[in-house]
Order: sequence, then C-alpha cells, then structure tokens
Amino acid sequence: MVQQTREQWSGSRGFVLAVAGSAIGLGNIWKFPYMAGANGGGAFVLVYLLCILAIGVPIMIAEILVGRRGQSNPVAAMRAAAEESGVSPVWRLIGGMGVLAGFLILSFYSVIAGWALDYTLRGLTGALSGLGAEEAQAQFGSLLDSPGLQIFWHTLFMLICFLIVARGVRGGIEWAVGWMMPLLFLLILVLVGYGAWIGAFAEGFTFLFRPDFSQLGPESVLMALGQAFFSLSLGMGAVMAYGSYLSPQESIGRNTVVVITTDTIVALLAGLMIFPIVFSIGLEPPAGPGLLFQTLPYVFGQMVAGSFFGFLFFLLVVFAALTSAISLLEPATAYLMARRGLSRLQAAGILAVIAWILGIFSALSFNLMSGFHPLGFIDALSGKTFFDLLDGVTSNIMLPLGGLGVALFVGWRMKRAAVAEEVRLGSYFGLWYFVLRFVSPVLVVLVLLYSVGVLRG
Repeated sequence: MVQQTREQWSGSRGFVLAVAGSAIGLGNIWKFPYMAGANGGGAFVLVYLLCILAIGVPIMIAEILVGRRGQSNPVAAMRAAAEESGVSPVWRLIGGMGVLAGFLILSFYSVIAGWALDYTLRGLTGALSGLGAEEAQAQFGSLLDSPGLQIFWHTLFMLICFLIVARGVRGGIEWAVGWMMPLLFLLILVLVGYGAWIGAFAEGFTFLFRPDFSQLGPESVLMALGQAFFSLSLGMGAVMAYGSYLSPQESIGRNTVVVITTDTIVALLAGLMIFPIVFSIGLEPPAGPGLLFQTLPYVFGQMVAGSFFGFLFFLLVVFAALTSAISLLEPATAYLMARRGLSRLQAAGILAVIAWILGIFSALSFNLMSGFHPLGFIDALSGKTFFDLLDGVTSNIMLPLGGLGVALFVGWRMKRAAVAEEVRLGSYFGLWYFVLRFVSPVLVVLVLLYSVGVLRG
C-alpha cells in the first residue's frame, strides 16, 4: 500500500454519508420510482435489487479498494495499483476518464440543480399556490427561455459547490454531508407523511410495490441494470476519490453495504413521497424533468399548504443535487492538486470556473443556442444540442466504460493477494471476486449497449 500523509474521514459515518450523498441524486427522486411503477412495480424492484448485488456491490467495492490502496486521486491511484501489480500504467487512463466524466457531468448537472433552487424560492414565496396546469407549464417554459435566470442559479449552485470542496475533506465535504444528509432524510419522511395525510398513499404504494411480472420484459431488466449502475455514481471517479480518504481500519465491504442500502431506501421512499401526492388529484406520473418541474408544481398548487410542502420538496431536491455535485468536483480537484501542486482552494476555484463556463453553454442550449447542434453533420447526432451531447457522451459511454475498466483491472490485472488484503471479505471473498471477474463485466457491457441504443426495443 502507498504510504503518505493524506486527509481522512473522521470515521465510517463521514465516509458513508459522503458516498451515499454522491449516489443519492436527481435520479433517485424521479427516475427510479417511475421506472419501478411503469415496469411491474415490486417485480422491477426485485430485479433491481438482484442487479445491485451483481453489478453495484462488486464494482463499488472495487473502486473503493483502488482508491484506498493508491491513497491518491483516481488517476494516480490506478497508476499506483498498476505499478504494484506489475502491469502497464496505461490503466491510469480509466481513472482519468472517470475524473473527466464526473467533471463534465457537474457542468450541466449544476444547471438542472439551478432549476431546483429557483423552484425552492418559488415555494418559499408562495408562487406555487393555486398554480394551474397550463400555468405550471408556462412557468417552467419561462425559466428555460431565460438565459439570465438560468445562469444566475447555475452560478449560485456552482459557488456553493466550490466553497464546500475548497474547505477540504473533513472541514468541507464531511461537514456539509454531515448536516445535509440527515436533513434530507427528515424532509423525505415529512413528505412521505404528507403523502399519507392527503389520502392517496395506498394507491401510490400499490403503484410502486405491487408485483406485476407481466409488465417485466427484457427491456425492463436492462433498465434495472442501468439504474443499478448509474444510481451509485460508479465510473465517475467519485467513489474512488472518497475511498482514498478511508482509514485502513475501516471495512470496505460493510461500508459498501450500508451505502447501497441507504441509496435504495431513499429511492423507494421517494416513490412513496411523490406518487401519493400526484395520484391525490387524479394525475398519472410522467417521467423526466417534466415530473419535477411541471407536474409536481401544479399538484402542490392544488393542495392544502401546497406551496410550503413544495418548498420542502424542492429544498430536498437541492440537497440531493448538492451532495452529488460536490462528489463530482472533488476527484478533479484532488487530481489537479497532485498534478500541478496547487492548493485545494486554487484547484477547486479553477475547476469551478471551467465547469461554470461549460454550464453556461448547457443553459443556453434551452434558449439562445437551442438551434446550435455541434455535431449536426453526423446523422445520429443531428438534433443534439450542447447539453444533449454532454449528457449522452458522459452517461451513455464514459461511465459504463469506466465501470467496465475498474472491474477488469481489479478482477484480472491487480494481484489477487493485494485485492484480498485490501477488501478483507473473509469467506465471502471468493464469491465477490468471481462475480467481479465474470458477471459484472458482462452486465456492464449490456448497460453500455442499452445506453447507446443497441439493445433498445
């Protein structure tokens, strides 16, 4: 193991909250609950849990162990682990791709999080009260049409991310997730209780958990696979970077199980929070940003104390987005600090400015640059805006390739003795190692093929 002075989490609690915060994002709030409800309810949830065991647990453990073994940013950690095992240092490119993917995602993720900040203020000021369906659509459309408003919120969100990461691991990241994550759970429970109070809890529960295997086709299984992979922040360097701050005395396996359990519980609670609220006025829950920024504002506008609970909901979304965003900035910050010898303040500042500039182009993709298609000369990409391209390339290609690279590296190139020494899984090591080597890579390839549209119906 590489020995050097390095910041560490104060304990397993800080690590778990940080990694869980990285995993719990916008996808948990709207994507997973809708996918479950539309693809067999409890049947989909069961398949998703199996996919978590086959792809989420093995690769998350692998990413954490590489980070802790290398005691550095994802690029240097991969290089150190490769050198220790006597294999080509070219494997460091897997870490580099993860850092780059996470950084690019941060640039447009901040724009979407800015929408949530805008709606949080709307809820606080009572702007959601009595909102009609057409008014809700017009309100969101007005936000998208306003370059200045989007850039303002994007700037504010990026500034908050920078301030947290610049303060360091314990004083910044761990401090932030230490109060945001408990508050996030409290807000979810309050909103679940609100959903139960308004009277459509049974309908929402049935939509989410009733097993309907007739709705569970091959594509549903592929969707569950993809969600199991993407919802855990795998392949983007965040887990590896956070793992590098984990004490050697901490159990990687136990902490991984706690993180994944937390992430899954939040996703399920999000369904119990959203669906009763939507069903209470007889609506069907659509997928995508339209659910968050059109359907739910309209629903809150029709309910008793709806503006206040709308404020709580969007505050929850902001916290979920923020805990994810700081995990996207941290790997690149750690890399730049080590590569250029910069202070944390300098590295985080430079990267935040670059991400902010890229984010401006994403924000303009919804208005002034909506007709600009950077790769329009390619038929398959002819209608893609700058925002669409960043989202598609990072989510559909770079992240699966990163996860695949980590699985192949740890499973086939790292010395088995070094892997066993780091993970210390006891009698479960053989099973985990087998799944990582033979099962997870095949499943990640399926995720990649489905993400780029090869396996879609």
